[in-house]
Amino acid sequence: MEQKTINVAMIGQGFMGKSHSNAWSQVNKFFNPPITPVLHTVYGMEAENPAAFAQKWGWANASTNWEETVKSPEIGLVDIVTPNFMHAPPAKAAILAGKKCVTCEKPISGSLDDAREMAEAAEKYNVPSFVWFVYRRCPAVAYAHQMVKAGMLGEILHIRASYLQDWADENVPMTWRFKKETAGSGAHGDLNAHITDMTRFVAGIEIEEICGAINKTFVEKRRKLTGLINQTNIIGGAQSSDAEYDDVTVDDAVLYLAKFNNGAVGSFEAARQATGNKNANYFEINGTKGSLKFAFERMNELQFYDATRPTGVQGWTTILCTHAADHPYVKNWWPDGHLIGYEHTFVNIAADVLSFLDGKEPEIPLATFRDAYQTQRILEAALICAEEKRFVKLDEVK
Repeated sequence: MEQKTINVAMIGQGFMGKSHSNAWSQVNKFFNPPITPVLHTVYGMEAENPAAFAQKWGWANASTNWEETVKSPEIGLVDIVTPNFMHAPPAKAAILAGKKCVTCEKPISGSLDDAREMAEAAEKYNVPSFVWFVYRRCPAVAYAHQMVKAGMLGEILHIRASYLQDWADENVPMTWRFKKETAGSGAHGDLNAHITDMTRFVAGIEIEEICGAINKTFVEKRRKLTGLINQTNIIGGAQSSDAEYDDVTVDDAVLYLAKFNNGAVGSFEAARQATGNKNANYFEINGTKGSLKFAFERMNELQFYDATRPTGVQGWTTILCTHAADHPYVKNWWPDGHLIGYEHTFVNIAADVLSFLDGKEPEIPLATFRDAYQTQRILEAALICAEEKRFVKLDEVK
């Protein structure tokens, strides 16, 4: 039987463009998805040289017109990796054009209004639409989700999560990530979005109230950007002028406290100037029967405390999540003890999207636009709490 295919158009390039290009090109080599993705067209601005990007990463065509690209009848799946303010326009255009699927980088958008409109459009026109919350696809995180679902932690009481980086010191010049009109928020939307989604996913409970928050900008002005020399890292290889400065209009750090719908409590922290932390993405979940810890910088490991064992032998156990018979996604990769990395999480989600489009269940649940909108509501509530210095119920944030 002839293999089904779907033509993919990717809107955007840069750091995430590399990650997504690799995923679409590798998924058929390691998985056996029912549909084969075809790297049809990549869009980028003229200054980004999309033709060169296409040649390097295996795209058949390059475009400098995203409107034409998403409306093309040759395209079946639109994948969006642009800066946050440009998520909604191509996503909504692709949905209205009747595409078979739309996928989008996190956060779903730079504003709550855009997030709501994207979720509503996807549901109205019945277009499968997902957000690349890739940390769900770490085998250790996916297994933690399964352990909680199986009742191994009992009732969840505490959740604490942090995502700390240190790349955004005062020497980094102005980029879109430091402007509210292009990013929506700073460390909050970049990092708190991940840990908010990840802990919601693992714990299976929902935040109902934000009970305190701090929003802080440490570097209030940055040197103006004068050009881009590459797209190899988070800041995009920015060049700048030593003479001119621009105002930063987003946060450098946001901390918030939360109450969950089962009575549990949680704390969340995101920071981009936490010196010494390169990509310290961490959560701990405590229940009445046990606890879990996960740290992305040791992404193949999961820490488990089983409080149902005899007291004399209780203690933290390190689970190496590389066993194909037990741990999600591992059967598609390497033998026991052979570790996977960051890029593999993108391949895992690509495989799940392709399976879903053929009517099959993904290995673990995908983050739909509606699901990502819920995370965006939580982020918005935390910013309101910090600004107005009051508790904020999620029911207030629509």
